[in-house]
Amino acid sequence: MAIVRRKAALGLGAVGLVVMLAWSGWRLSNSRTHQIVGDLITRVETSDSIVALTFDDGPVPVYTDSVLALLSELQVPATFFMVGAAIERHPELAAEVVLRGHEIGNHSFSHRRLVMKAPSSIRREIEDTDSLIRAAGHEGPIFVRPPYGKRLLGLPLYLWRRDRPTVLWDVEPDTHYSAAADVVGYVTEHVRPGSIILLHVEMPARSQNRKALRRFVPLLKERGYRFVTLSELITASLASS
Repeated sequence: MAIVRRKAALGLGAVGLVVMLAWSGWRLSNSRTHQIVGDLITRVETSDSIVALTFDDGPVPVYTDSVLALLSELQVPATFFMVGAAIERHPELAAEVVLRGHEIGNHSFSHRRLVMKAPSSIRREIEDTDSLIRAAGHEGPIFVRPPYGKRLLGLPLYLWRRDRPTVLWDVEPDTHYSAAADVVGYVTEHVRPGSIILLHVEMPARSQNRKALRRFVPLLKERGYRFVTLSELITASLASS
C-alpha cells in the first residue's frame, strides 16, 4: 500500500511539474519584458522626444492606401510590420510604402504563432518574408516582430544567431480600447520619449484606430514629440548611449 501511495505521489508530482513548466512557458511566451535569449526591444532609452509609430499586419488593398494618405497628410513616417503572404498577394502596396519613405518590418509569412515550431519552419517564415521585403525596395535592417508578440525559444534563438533583435512595443492602445477617444487618451497618457507605438489600422474593422491616429499625432506634436521610423529611433538611442 505504501508503494502504491508513493507511486501516486510521484505521478502527481510529475503532473504538477509539467503543468508548472507549461504555465511558465506560456507566461514567458507572452512576456513584454523578458525572453530566454537575444535582444528584446520594447522601447529605447533616449532623452529626445522621439517616438516610433508602427502598424501590424497588411498590406491590404484600400486600407493601406488610406493609411498612407493619412500619414502624408500628418507628415509623419511609420514602420509597417507586414505579413509575407500579404506582400506576396499585393507587392505593389509594399513597394508604395517604401516609395513614400516609410519602413517595412517582418511580421512572419503566415502570421501563425511562432511558438513550438521546428527551426526550419521558423527560418522559412522569416527568410521568405525578408526576401519579399527586399523585393519591395526596402533597404537597411529588417526588424522582426512575432505574430501576437509570442515567442519562446526557437524564434529568439534564430534571431540571436543572426544578430537581430526581437521588436515589440510599449504602447498598445487597441489591446485595451476600441473607441477612438479611448485610444487617443491611452496613447497620450502612456507615451514617453523612446516609445514604440503599436496600432492596427489596415483592416475594415479598425476605423476607430484610423480616427484615433488622425487625432493623437497632432496632440503629440504639440507636446514636442517627433515621429521617426523604428530604425531611426534605435540609431538615435545608440548615438546617445
